[in-house]
Amino acid sequence: MDQANGPRTGTGLRRNAIGLPGAVIMSAAIMGPAVSTFFNPQFSTPFSGFATPLVYLLCLGAMLITATGVMEMARALPSAGAFYTYVTRGFGAKAGFVTGGLIFVAYALLPPAEIGLIGSYLQNTFNEEFSTNIPWWVIGLVPAIVMTVLAFEGIVSSLRTTLLLFSAEVVVVIVMAVIVLVNGGAEGINFHSFNPSSSPGGFGGLVTGGIFAALSFVGFEGAASLGEEVREPRRRIPKAIFGATLLVGGIYAFCIWAEALGLGRAGMDALDASKAPWNELAATYASWMKWPVIVASVSSMFAVMLASNNGIVRILHKMGREGLLPSFFGHIDEKRKTPTYAVLFQGVFAVGLAFIVGGIAGGLGDPVAGGSVYGYLGFLLTMGILPVYILVNAAAIRFYRGRGDFNPLRHLLLPGLGALLMVGLTIGQIVEQVEAPYTWFPWVIVGWVVAVSLGAFWLGARRPESLRSAGAAMGSVDDVEEEPDLALGVA
Repeated sequence: MDQANGPRTGTGLRRNAIGLPGAVIMSAAIMGPAVSTFFNPQFSTPFSGFATPLVYLLCLGAMLITATGVMEMARALPSAGAFYTYVTRGFGAKAGFVTGGLIFVAYALLPPAEIGLIGSYLQNTFNEEFSTNIPWWVIGLVPAIVMTVLAFEGIVSSLRTTLLLFSAEVVVVIVMAVIVLVNGGAEGINFHSFNPSSSPGGFGGLVTGGIFAALSFVGFEGAASLGEEVREPRRRIPKAIFGATLLVGGIYAFCIWAEALGLGRAGMDALDASKAPWNELAATYASWMKWPVIVASVSSMFAVMLASNNGIVRILHKMGREGLLPSFFGHIDEKRKTPTYAVLFQGVFAVGLAFIVGGIAGGLGDPVAGGSVYGYLGFLLTMGILPVYILVNAAAIRFYRGRGDFNPLRHLLLPGLGALLMVGLTIGQIVEQVEAPYTWFPWVIVGWVVAVSLGAFWLGARRPESLRSAGAAMGSVDDVEEEPDLALGVA
């Protein structure tokens, strides 16, 4: 047995199991077009108001720039380890280990956050529609179990389900937007919401609104974790990342423009996080769309759970396979070719953390507590992922420097600008949060980074062979079985 890489029960993840469309869906579903469109803009509107569609359009451009470094590293190093691998090759194994710890926070917290949101949303919905009170934790347990079962069955089953849910949610949100436009909105069709002067907070309002709008794009990099399961990963993963960011960003800009037209300037300027504007749009323009909007909301949340779960499971598997986490994470089921122990660990972790946070926030029977699970964990995971975006773009610059294929635009200017944009967003997140417990969360991330860093130095001193092997030549995916008949959406 290779002590550095740990046990390799089975032979590895399924090779050639996923085509370009499946990889696009992996990233796009983590962003969650419906849930982000239905619930996120109202965090920006207190600052950017009627100009919020412009904010999302500008954020699309910023995130495409930030994605440059990710795409370049994915082109050179397609691997299930994704960001962990990229930073390892750019800055060394200790930095890669810290990155793996931050990615764990970002991806592993998404499923429990969605458990809280689904539970809270449906508990309120059932109360309002049927006068039936089902505790949010009972509701949230159902999608958590389904998520884990699908992950056991393999990436193809998960992605097929995600594709179905993603398609349904996109259809609903676009149909609702088109209905608003066909009816002329509240004040007629216009493009005033793309004019900076429409921001009630001026330029500062656009900047602050953009800080919150950018959170809707977290997850664009999800396809990078499929580096060992996508056909032609060096070519298709960068395309998937770019395509998913452009697709979902376009949906955001179009649908939030329709939202602004449907609510009107006064309605949009008055919107805040306590409102459910798309329910109001359905009631005003097409009452028969009420339940499709509700179903699309839940569908989108569940798709985020599935896609993010696939990502963190593969990162745990890779780190276990290389000896940087306990070796059982590297186990592969002989029949299903899935990292079963990593799947089980993540499923138990997601449910346990959602219930613990919900219990602290107000109780397992209070829907507000379920919503707090989403708010608290959502902010924490954002504070975890933003430094990773900075590290990957910086790693891309260092990795390509001196190589024969170095390109000043793709390997210096764009990733450098992307890193600076994410530095600004990170600072903005900290500055704009002025209420506890959100003011504590940056220190939680700092404490986590310190703990993981100490772990990295301990490994370096006690098990240097594990750190030396980290990220080395993982792009060849030679250890992955070929299963061409299972290719999902091969173009």
